[in-house]
Amino acid sequence: MFGNYLIGLREGLEASLVVCILVAYLVKTGRRDALKPVWAGIGAAAGIALAFGAGLEFGSRELTFEAQELLGGSLSILAVVLVTWMVFWMRRTARHLKAELHGRLDTALRMGTGALVATAFLAVGREGLETALFVWASVRASSDGTSAPLIGVLLGIATAVLLGWLFYRGALRIDLARFFTWTGGMLVVVAAGVLAYGVHDLQEARFLGGLADKAFDISATIPPDSWYGTLLKGVFNFQPNPTVLQVTVWVLYLVPALALFLTPVGSVPSVPVKEQKATDEKAEGTVEGTR
Repeated sequence: MFGNYLIGLREGLEASLVVCILVAYLVKTGRRDALKPVWAGIGAAAGIALAFGAGLEFGSRELTFEAQELLGGSLSILAVVLVTWMVFWMRRTARHLKAELHGRLDTALRMGTGALVATAFLAVGREGLETALFVWASVRASSDGTSAPLIGVLLGIATAVLLGWLFYRGALRIDLARFFTWTGGMLVVVAAGVLAYGVHDLQEARFLGGLADKAFDISATIPPDSWYGTLLKGVFNFQPNPTVLQVTVWVLYLVPALALFLTPVGSVPSVPVKEQKATDEKAEGTVEGTR
């Protein structure tokens, strides 16, 4: 459940921050008239994400077992690719995200209502679709016949919405760079488990071989239905009897991905230091000015 909570928190907070930046900038610049189309775009993006998630969940139920496993495994791997890209992208661009969104809004304000809706929709929609896909894959991977995984995701998203509101009101300040570093690292670990589960799905669909080749089997030591087995399953998607291919893929993904993620970002700035400092101060003032 913790792994799913982390996914909901991390993904939801990114979307919440985007919404916070968009709304705060319009309020600060005296363009409250543009809030309506922006909220319309945000609502449309949320609706598309929910519809996409529902389509994945209910649409796959009509398939045969092999087809379900093939679809689930393929989408799990795709989800890992997308979330890995997102984690590294956010690590490099989070500092300039406010200035980038402000520039897009300025352009949309000059173009009209339709552009405002589209800007908000695109800014939030990508986060929503990525979240829906990864949440679906993760809940499917850690599902134990209960609603605990989904509850964990919803609690994470609810926490993210609350944190976003507190940021907007200026009632909460945290080191976002450190927060995204820690949660990003943990998310890479969760993604490794989802990737291994996706490989297992493809093996059960007979798309990949080696289903009978077990790397180890410690089911007697860590029973899947025990409290600690359930905890390991929920946090790391741990499986007590993985195949050799699962373990191989897990190691080949986790070790280099985590090493690269924890490597310090290059110190050479992409814009002059003074210019970036002014941009950051302006962005900070945007949020503070809404209080």
